[in-house]
Amino acid sequence: MKKKILLLSDDLRMTSGISTMSKEFVLGTIHKYDWVQLGSAIRHPEIGKIIDISEDVQKKTGILDASLKIYASNGYGDINTIRNLIFKEKPDAILHFTDPHYWQWLYDNESEIRQHVPILYYHVWDNLPDPIFNRDYYESCDWVGCISKQTYGIVNRVGSLTTHSTYLPLNKNQISYVPHGVNEHVFKPIETTNDEISNIIFGNKKYDFVLFYNNRNIRRKQTSDVIYSYRLFCDMLSKEKSKKCLLLMHTSSVDTNGTDLPAVVDVLCKDYDVKITDLKFEQDKLNEFYNLVDCTINIASNEGFGLTTMESLMSGTPIIVSVTGGLQDQCGFNFTEHDYISLGSLHNKAEKSKTKHGEWVVPVWPSSNTLNGSPATPYIFDDKVNNQDVAKSIYVMYEKGKEERNRIGLLGRDFAIKNFSSKVMSDKLIEGIEMTLKNWKPKKRFDLYKIV
Repeated sequence: MKKKILLLSDDLRMTSGISTMSKEFVLGTIHKYDWVQLGSAIRHPEIGKIIDISEDVQKKTGILDASLKIYASNGYGDINTIRNLIFKEKPDAILHFTDPHYWQWLYDNESEIRQHVPILYYHVWDNLPDPIFNRDYYESCDWVGCISKQTYGIVNRVGSLTTHSTYLPLNKNQISYVPHGVNEHVFKPIETTNDEISNIIFGNKKYDFVLFYNNRNIRRKQTSDVIYSYRLFCDMLSKEKSKKCLLLMHTSSVDTNGTDLPAVVDVLCKDYDVKITDLKFEQDKLNEFYNLVDCTINIASNEGFGLTTMESLMSGTPIIVSVTGGLQDQCGFNFTEHDYISLGSLHNKAEKSKTKHGEWVVPVWPSSNTLNGSPATPYIFDDKVNNQDVAKSIYVMYEKGKEERNRIGLLGRDFAIKNFSSKVMSDKLIEGIEMTLKNWKPKKRFDLYKIV
């Protein structure tokens, strides 16, 4: 009989990054587990409904006994909801996924929950310094699957702390490296593309080089810096060559968490071609974008994984990324997740700037590491890249020419299939779940401590 997993995350039928990844690993493990999801959303349109999509999943996957049920929820639930789900669905484990601060109620009640089922956490943390404030979260989990090598190092260091007598360090079986996986059958090289997508990108003009930005218009994504860096790159070219270049931005034109991009373009890049589209596209259409552009860029100052550049690689299109967070993993540096326990991060390792990387990427090394924070997250580094360095990196990719970019893009796809496919993610997730279920023992109702 298959084990049943209760998933706490964004409704997997929706379009957030959390939703997309939830869908990928649920479908990738549906042969092994039955799944029940507390499907969260802001103002969920189906709040209170129970949606059984098992039949649809069976048709999609060919798994005849596939079982997937979604309980639609506003927000991420509460302890009463979980009590009811544990009683009704009788899951063998709970897996939750997204920022730990959204799950404070879960951790406040972990002692009760873990008397019945283990808690598993699919986790990423964007940057150093080590978030000591997350230590209690890690100890409250029976297993932590780490989305980036940097996160694996962080959880190992923070989870091993013994500076207080009540700390219970994590053992090696409680921590695994489980990188995000992209579906290689959806994101792939293609020969023909839809006229609608071609018209959005090219219009009535033919371009020799298209730089693609596919991220939210928020501050940490450094969206304005992408525009300014593109302008500096175009300044390096002759007027005739710069007219055949395009910066294509798939994002919101204006966002209160970011800026007014048309205003930025009007002042800082008015002499060069920039197109912004905020239309919503299914994954197969996004694959066409990646196939029509020449390079995808992400110079975020904080980035847990960087899903869009991995989609680009899987589609056979090379990338430019800042050396930060999970983007480091996409560069093909010769470091394992275990190396990152002592290494920490490459973001401030100037001496590592000549470290060998994959041909499919032009890495941009941060020029500064500044501290940011909030009451919930008191400290975290912002890794800022220099706009001149970004412009030079774009120029390096431009100078390679289309034939060479196609060649290195396919190398990037091979790398992605080997290390970041949906199957790799799902298989590693199964390993972590199975190991946890094998070793799990219900938590005692209380612990006794000697008072000296």
